[in-house]
Amino acid sequence: MTKLSRKEQRLRRHARVRKYINGTSERPRLAVFRSSAEIYAQVIDDVAGNTLASASTIDRSLTEQIKSLTKTEQSRLVGKLVAERAKEKGITQVVFDRGGFRYIGRVKALAEAAREAGLVF
Repeated sequence: MTKLSRKEQRLRRHARVRKYINGTSERPRLAVFRSSAEIYAQVIDDVAGNTLASASTIDRSLTEQIKSLTKTEQSRLVGKLVAERAKEKGITQVVFDRGGFRYIGRVKALAEAAREAGLVF
């Protein structure tokens, strides 16, 4: 039996969770992807296959603000921004998809900031 890489393990966890989590137009999915350098968040309607709102640390509107911040603080800003953009589109309820990542650190900071900005999940 061969040992799976960390990426393969994460993708297996993500697939296992995605069997049960699905975004609809009434309650879209807030998907998080974390790389070693950046963090990305999207609000997705899986039925229509559309991304309704998104934010990331490579977002031009955030580049000046995040230069001197830690990665966790950057994640908080991304969570707040994605929640604001979702609320502009009339989205208040979402299902949270942590993407196979553990709910600690940057993923948790993004989720809590999105909740504080008004998203319900």
